[in-house]
Amino acid sequence: MNVLNLLFTKDGLTYQIAANKSITEEKSYFVDEESPENLIADALENALLKQRYDEIHVISALNHFTLMPEGFSEHEAGFDLIAFNAPVDKEKEELMLSINEKFRIQFYYTFPKNFYKKIKELAVPVQFNFSGEKFLNSISNRNTKEIHINLYHNQCEFFAIDQKKMILYNNLDVNSEVDFLYFVMFTLSKIGFGIHETTFFAYGETTENETFISELRKFVKNLKIVFDNVPNKNFILN
Repeated sequence: MNVLNLLFTKDGLTYQIAANKSITEEKSYFVDEESPENLIADALENALLKQRYDEIHVISALNHFTLMPEGFSEHEAGFDLIAFNAPVDKEKEELMLSINEKFRIQFYYTFPKNFYKKIKELAVPVQFNFSGEKFLNSISNRNTKEIHINLYHNQCEFFAIDQKKMILYNNLDVNSEVDFLYFVMFTLSKIGFGIHETTFFAYGETTENETFISELRKFVKNLKIVFDNVPNKNFILN
């Protein structure tokens, strides 16, 4: 079976092609000041047309989302709820839903409509999911105060969990160690997590973000690297 995995992050796209669970190709594209205007759209089209796929798995880590308790059914309000956190454009964005049964919450998120249509045009089975849901579903937590941080290229996801209950989730841009540390410390103070009683777990691009990790270690006593992304292996906590 040939599977195409697609990860959309802020100004970025990573694709991974798997044949019978063996990774045959992986590539990342990130927009910078010198990038052509349609870098991500062209990269997506190139990945979609590389070969014939049996399935496509799409993960969005784009920062257009909101959380609601499991069972919330007023789906038509999804755009308005997301708009409290980020600007949305109904003409250019598709409203999506991901449910996490483990913690009994659901994520409403938006996905660029032009990318959505391009992927669906292939007419093969497609699974869409929000990165926060997939990340949360992979976490093994205990009856303690825990912070789980999933690092990407210039971006991170952040879960606070206490007594097996999710207290907070956020998804933010990380461009400097100062921004990263301020966010972590500010969040701890707001939710009442003492820095010495909280265990931190880091995942994802921990090598690429080694300076963030080393700075965090200066303030945090209990920090564990769960795994570092390895090319042609890990893909959003597979």
